[in-house]
Amino acid sequence: MNARSLLLVFLLLATANQELHSQFGFSHEIGVITGPVAFYSDFGQRNDFETNKGNVGIGVGLIHYINFSYRADCNCYTRDVYFNDHFKIRNEIDYHVTNFEHFGQWVDPDRTSETADQLRAMKGKSRVFDIGTQLEYFPLSIRDFAAGGYKIAPFGSFGVHWVSFDPEVYSELGPLNSPFTTPLPKYRDAFQQEGDSTWSIVMSVGIRYKLSPLSDLMLDSRWQYYFSNWVDGLNPSEEFNGGFPVPENKANDWIYWLNIGYIYYLE
Repeated sequence: MNARSLLLVFLLLATANQELHSQFGFSHEIGVITGPVAFYSDFGQRNDFETNKGNVGIGVGLIHYINFSYRADCNCYTRDVYFNDHFKIRNEIDYHVTNFEHFGQWVDPDRTSETADQLRAMKGKSRVFDIGTQLEYFPLSIRDFAAGGYKIAPFGSFGVHWVSFDPEVYSELGPLNSPFTTPLPKYRDAFQQEGDSTWSIVMSVGIRYKLSPLSDLMLDSRWQYYFSNWVDGLNPSEEFNGGFPVPENKANDWIYWLNIGYIYYLE
């Protein structure tokens, strides 16, 4: 599914939510987010600073909130119950792109082996779209924050996103899966060039800063774990290479996304 289709789905869901929930007096917020995405993949050395610093992309997103604390139909607060004053539903569509290469001790300049040369020549790229929903929790009163009682409101969230990814992996030495370009047998059939989809879980913590009665700045620190190890297009494993051990490949792909956003309250 391409970006246009996902954007259309998101807008339709947001519009449907707004029409449905306005009948019950809920209010809505919309916003944009952007920031660097650290992609933890099968490129590079595990737990290596150069790898974590090198394989970083950029992401953007559109977000829509259902705010239970305020009634849009009467411009008044809803019934004072704990859920209304501490939870919001966050609908979101995101897009991020990351370029990959191998970092770490196995490709250090002093490594002169054929395997080191092959790893240095191996490159990748992944374009990722996802759409989903999170339940966002505010430990402080949402009403008090909206009324200007305090400038900063911390939050945490948990949710599920559907993910569409389009990976690309290549070698500057030539076609992959050749003994001249690929460390065999470890990386045999470890590549995926076709787009695919999966699910993911999303957890984040962050803060909102009150700019005006109808707008906030947001800083969001997110961890997102994919239910697939092919999102980056690379997955060396015993299942595909004939049983050669790959002990470092212990988890699916995941990202850490630090983003800043602007939120506007719809009247």
